Amino acid sequence: MPKPFTYAEAGVDRKLRATSKKSLKVLEETYRFSRYGKVLQLPYGNLFPLSENLYLDLVIEGVGTKVLVAQLAEKYDTIGVDAVAVAVNDVIRSGAKPLAIADNIHAQVSNPQLVKAWIKGITQGATEAECIVSGGEIGDVAEIIRGITANKGFDMVVACIGEVTRERVIFGNTLRPGDVIIGLRSSGIHSNGVTLARKVLFKKWGGKYDPYEVPEGLNREIVLEVLEPTRIYVKPLLKLIEKVSIKAAVHITGDAYLKFGRLSDFSAGIGFIFDNFKPQPIFELIQKTAEEIHGAITDEEMLKTFNMGWGFAVVVEKTHAEEVLSVLEKQKVEAEIIGQVTDSREIVALYKNKRIVLTH
Repeated sequence: MPKPFTYAEAGVDRKLRATSKKSLKVLEETYRFSRYGKVLQLPYGNLFPLSENLYLDLVIEGVGTKVLVAQLAEKYDTIGVDAVAVAVNDVIRSGAKPLAIADNIHAQVSNPQLVKAWIKGITQGATEAECIVSGGEIGDVAEIIRGITANKGFDMVVACIGEVTRERVIFGNTLRPGDVIIGLRSSGIHSNGVTLARKVLFKKWGGKYDPYEVPEGLNREIVLEVLEPTRIYVKPLLKLIEKVSIKAAVHITGDAYLKFGRLSDFSAGIGFIFDNFKPQPIFELIQKTAEEIHGAITDEEMLKTFNMGWGFAVVVEKTHAEEVLSVLEKQKVEAEIIGQVTDSREIVALYKNKRIVLTH
């Protein structure tokens, strides 16, 4: 049996990251400076008050090593969509409506053609999210940033601020066994697990394929498949909030289905079971190719790393499921019930006729 190939071996150690994040607890000492009331702590971030009934949600996110894939393809006009998507999709988890974004790009060189392409993508993403780009910064830091092609290295980060009234806040603290989980279709790999995918798929990083090969199972060049922009869920989620009571909203990104575990810190005694996965062909290709060149990526590792077809999810009472699916269908969003809340205190996946316990 081939030795398993993991995200940690590719360069991202989730256990080490979890240990490091414990240091963030000290930031709570700053909450006393909140001028207009108590900071609301939520499963996936915090809200700070602007007035008695109005809260702001501020997040900052980056696109990680997907920028390297953009450089490999020398295609720079979609990566800005990803940067906007990872930020605005995080903001809406609290029920907040994105108001504005600001970008920060560190570049080897402020190449005018690259800048034009980056900003095109950011503008496209902001338009889809219906929020303004209030400002940004491009810094030339050639001593820090190195590209895989001469003078084209960059990193991209976007901050987003959103607003929500208290009655619309999604607290995530009322989940009960029997509640259903509805997944919203992803566009593919999005911006997570790319470090693992790169090292399996592309010769540049020890993988199998040249960037413009079309492997069996795909209908376009592999580099373009990986570069497919992250889907933006702002409009359908905000429409849902108007129509249905949402108990929790989850952006399925880093740590994939492990991410639901944070909800158990707010709704005691719960677990989750997922029984509906529809991974796009890129995920099967990653797993198949890894076994050929590095070592098998287990199904468990895939479910802990990739979205496997669902990029966002909401948790609602079972009686609201049909209404949620109807609203999303009208928004032209593919969505299905993908699991339910349990009393198991575990995250379990029923995948490929196996019962996989992702966490205890």
